Amino acid sequence: MTNSAETNPASMISTFEDSSSSPNSTLLLLLKIVEYFSLAGFVGAAFINIFVSELQVAKIYEIILAATWICLFLINRQVFQNYQQADKLSKMKKNAALYTILSSNLIGENNPMDNSVITAARIQALEYAQELIDDYKKTRRDCRSIYYVSQTATIVLSGVTPILVLVDKLEAGVSWLKWLPVICPAIAAIVASIVTSFPFQENWVAANTAVELLEAEQEKFILGVSTLYQYDAMEDAQLSKKAQRAIENFIVQVNTIHLKQVQSASEKKQEQPPDSTPSIEVNPPTKA
Repeated sequence: MTNSAETNPASMISTFEDSSSSPNSTLLLLLKIVEYFSLAGFVGAAFINIFVSELQVAKIYEIILAATWICLFLINRQVFQNYQQADKLSKMKKNAALYTILSSNLIGENNPMDNSVITAARIQALEYAQELIDDYKKTRRDCRSIYYVSQTATIVLSGVTPILVLVDKLEAGVSWLKWLPVICPAIAAIVASIVTSFPFQENWVAANTAVELLEAEQEKFILGVSTLYQYDAMEDAQLSKKAQRAIENFIVQVNTIHLKQVQSASEKKQEQPPDSTPSIEVNPPTKA
């Protein structure tokens, strides 16, 4: 009776929720508080050292607190990464057991071994999909940031160039101003060439599409709202087969979405014509 309760998906959900509030969160909060206190002490010791320079003890405390803050910062960073991974795994386990509970309510009787095996398989499938989603999200964020920053830099540098030419003609007497009308258009041309050579905008849009499709497919699998992912069999003998087929369907759908993105990216790269570098007029420095 106890073993069946322990392997019951409902009890597994409560266990995952209890484990999400593990001592790791308390430890992380405690280390953060100590880190902030050490940083505050370091700043206080630095101010004392500035205004009371003859106080040698303040210099020693400043060095000790600075070293303590650096160590705590590195430790907190690693602990936070471990906590994020554990929290993500706990959520995946809870999501994997969710539809098992729903299907077991429809069946009326639980087969503990089948449910535990099904839940473990669903965890692996969700982890695989989540890795792809995280990778596409990182690609989307990086490409979008590079595209916006480079476009903004090109516009600003191209717009500032005529002003710099005018300032140079006013003979302000500053020698380095003469080179700005050359440097700014050159940087703008380099940035524009990088943007046109690498399809940051296309990669960002494609990654965003992949993220939306994968997240939608993941939610369908978690909740079992599609006929591909439902295994509400009325006989326990058919439950494992239908659950296995649902997991296989999910993996096939995820791979199909991923392969479509990879194939479309490779086709665009093959069809891309030789890149033409935009020409931006570079004005040589005028003689004084």
